[in-house]
Amino acid sequence: MRMLWRWLASFRRRILFRTVFLLLMVATVALAVAVLQQEKQLSYEAYRKSLRKTEAQLLAKLHHPSGQLALLNPQAHQGGVTPLKPLVLPYSAIDFDDPHKAQQTVELAGCLVQYPRHGALCVTVPHTAWAGGFLYIAGSFASGELVPRARGELDVTTAHRVRLIVSMRGRTEHWVAPFEQPPQRRAREAESGRLTGFAVEGASLAGARPSREFRGWLWQDRDCIQGAAPAGCLRRAFFSMRLPVEALREAVFDRSQRGVWPPPDLDRMVVHLQVLPPGDGAAPLLDSDDPEAMPPFSLQELKSLLLPGETLRVLRLRPNAPPTSVLTLVGDETAAPSRPWLDQLVRKLLVEGDGVPIEAQDTVSTPLGPYRVVLTGDLRSVDARLAGVATRMVWFVGAMLLAIVLAWLIIEAGLIRRIGVLTRRARAVSRDVTGARGVSDLQVADLRGSDELGILAGALSDLLQRVREDTQRERLRAERERDLWHAVGHEIMSPLQSLMALHGGPDDPSRRYLQRMQQAVRVLYGSASPSEAFETSTLELQAMDLHQFLRHVAANAPHAGIECVVLEAEAGLGEVIVRADEHSLEDVVAHVLRNAGRYRVPGTDITLRLRADAASAEVEIHNQGPPIAPELMDKIFEYGVSDPASGEGGTHRGQGLFVAKTYMAKMGGTIRAHNVGGGVAFVLALPRAGG
Repeated sequence: MRMLWRWLASFRRRILFRTVFLLLMVATVALAVAVLQQEKQLSYEAYRKSLRKTEAQLLAKLHHPSGQLALLNPQAHQGGVTPLKPLVLPYSAIDFDDPHKAQQTVELAGCLVQYPRHGALCVTVPHTAWAGGFLYIAGSFASGELVPRARGELDVTTAHRVRLIVSMRGRTEHWVAPFEQPPQRRAREAESGRLTGFAVEGASLAGARPSREFRGWLWQDRDCIQGAAPAGCLRRAFFSMRLPVEALREAVFDRSQRGVWPPPDLDRMVVHLQVLPPGDGAAPLLDSDDPEAMPPFSLQELKSLLLPGETLRVLRLRPNAPPTSVLTLVGDETAAPSRPWLDQLVRKLLVEGDGVPIEAQDTVSTPLGPYRVVLTGDLRSVDARLAGVATRMVWFVGAMLLAIVLAWLIIEAGLIRRIGVLTRRARAVSRDVTGARGVSDLQVADLRGSDELGILAGALSDLLQRVREDTQRERLRAERERDLWHAVGHEIMSPLQSLMALHGGPDDPSRRYLQRMQQAVRVLYGSASPSEAFETSTLELQAMDLHQFLRHVAANAPHAGIECVVLEAEAGLGEVIVRADEHSLEDVVAHVLRNAGRYRVPGTDITLRLRADAASAEVEIHNQGPPIAPELMDKIFEYGVSDPASGEGGTHRGQGLFVAKTYMAKMGGTIRAHNVGGGVAFVLALPRAGG
């Protein structure tokens, strides 16, 4: 089992690499599905908000007088704008005697049919039967200065006039209303006057008398419509009339239709109105049958507010009767192109509120009774639009998956296969490594190349060659060094044995020093290298006065060949007791002083500075000379590291500072070096005894 695990472990990088690519492909598909699901949730929430907004817009339009006018006349203008048919007004009447109130009423109600040349016309009946029996007509046209009919003039063609024809229930009524002005009018007033109604068909008023029930007024602005000069400019004229209609009066007093208003056949009434200028045969200034007439707002225009799939129903509510459908509008379907499997995928994505029908309803009150407005949403339209978006996204997801697969195949064929070959050959090399034969050759000639793996294979081959050569040289050097130390130790131990025979007495003071010399030789004798000997040596620590020790070192430095060694200590500094091996510490200081003397500026002092606190004592050895190179600062305490530019024939083995660092560590202290202004400082730190 362990062998199987080791065999699998050699493939774990490749397994990990392939697993990552598989997971990347799965993550790409999962990300696309997650984005679709989140987009579906956001689309549902946005659709609900949009439906509420649409409902608010619909209700705002229907609560407005123009919307109520459309509710009261749902079938208006279905067969065309002309000929004009009266609309049921959401007001009880029009104040036709006041131009401002009359104009404001028809504009607010939105009943004006627009005509070319600044024409507009509204024909209505009130919503209540008590004001019934009359047609209320208001409109505007553009004209030059109005020409009134002279008093007593029987020919109406000499003045501006309104001609009316009303047809209902097989009866046709003709009216002519010439423009008349009062005899006295203030100059600053706008052009205004009455429209006097005559029930005649021709242009002559002979034998005709004005109708008392007919009331009409005509006002003309003082300013030109287009801002032209007063002479010959067109000015806007507004008129309002109340016209008695016998058919409507009969409907009001018809007992069989009592309580029913407006009359059921109101949509069959036809009104034709013309505003004529002076002259016989002149073109009318306003003609209600003009084919270029534009209808006012109707319920059919609400369809533009509906999104695809949404349904708007308007129901009329009657007491003790079921609701009657007035209007049903369905939003236009604009399905985006999609694939069937994407439609199924989008529908199967579960989100909050999925499958819950969306419906909003409210009631609009009108003078003829309440109307219920029901707006029904369709979430399938959201799914259809989302499927269309997903159809466009699938190309990008497919391109990403294709790119991942291509990258996988390229890396698999160009890198992983070669890595597998290199791994098998490296495993074969590792099996061939033996102590006697060394490292065998790595055959990578077919894997060499200019890419990263080819460079790596060539570098591994060259590295193994260097390792094999270095291993052989190191083994030979170690054998020679061991033989050398054995020979040196043998040659030193022989005279020491003779001296021990001469000074072997227990009371002889030389015996102690001879034993220490023998111990020092044994430290080196039998070791593979001097560095191992120093690292495995054992020191005997004892309390000593560091201040007194440094005085002794500074005083005896000239005897060791190191001149101008000066000791500086803090003022009032007495004994500084530390735990150390006196002879090893003296070796440390001697090694550092020799390096300082070798690199100092000739004739300058080497300064020993002693500083101490309650926990530790520091000895700073400073000389004036060249700084230590930054690249050597961390290596000068390693064994065998020496300055190649010392110029002393290679007699330095790089051993002194290594011994100093080793002995300081065994005594619980540290040694460090740093460059200072004009030279180098070595700092030796030892813990104080009892600190």
